[in-house]
Amino acid sequence: MKDKAFTLAEGATHADMFKGSHKNAFTLAEVLITLGIIGVVAAMTLPAVIQNYRNHVVETRLQKFYTVFNQAIKLAEVKYGDKKDWYIDASGVELDDEGNPILSTSEIDSWFSKYLSSFIVLKRKSDKDGRLLYYLSDGSAFQLGTQGNASLRDIYFYPGNPEKCQGSDKDMVGKCVWKFEYLPTNNSSGWKYGYNKGLEPFFATWDGNQEKLKTDGTRGCYVDSELKSFCTMIIMQNGWKIPKDYPWKVFY
Repeated sequence: MKDKAFTLAEGATHADMFKGSHKNAFTLAEVLITLGIIGVVAAMTLPAVIQNYRNHVVETRLQKFYTVFNQAIKLAEVKYGDKKDWYIDASGVELDDEGNPILSTSEIDSWFSKYLSSFIVLKRKSDKDGRLLYYLSDGSAFQLGTQGNASLRDIYFYPGNPEKCQGSDKDMVGKCVWKFEYLPTNNSSGWKYGYNKGLEPFFATWDGNQEKLKTDGTRGCYVDSELKSFCTMIIMQNGWKIPKDYPWKVFY
């Protein structure tokens, strides 16, 4: 018997097999319309995705800084005793007649180097305009003292490069820099929330009124206040998460 050659199914032809196959393909116009829709959706959602990521980085670094700094204080207490005994409200860098910082003249830096630098890993530090900037390995930085008020009690934290966060407190605090306080020795009414504690979100003059954290005319976070110092406290009280109704876009 001869082998039967393979044939197409009865009545089928090559033309039948592929007939209409091109009808399932997209036309150029359909592809372009689809790409356009995808582009519009991406343009609408990408800024929110980017901002959510920025929020997450800021939240993570704020909490990390708070934890690391307070761990350093506790370790220093083991070595030097009660923090109230060795804390000083130190001053900043001395300036020359032209306003330039004189290196190695900072009482703040001497205090920090003695008590805390062994317990906080620093990438580098710099003297700047009478302030001390300390850079951390994760890209963040913190500042002891402020220009015109070089005092150890005021601590500014930058989740990113401080050079990208230049301006007044009104413009920058709560957006790219956050304020903390460290004053464990003062139990007066304006400082009671920091008495015998370590690093805390800025609390000076706060009377415990939650609404005041948002609306205080000088330090409130949700209004166009002069300092916006209470923004750190709001984020901490929200579990170190930026609230959904937070009024400012953060960056670092």
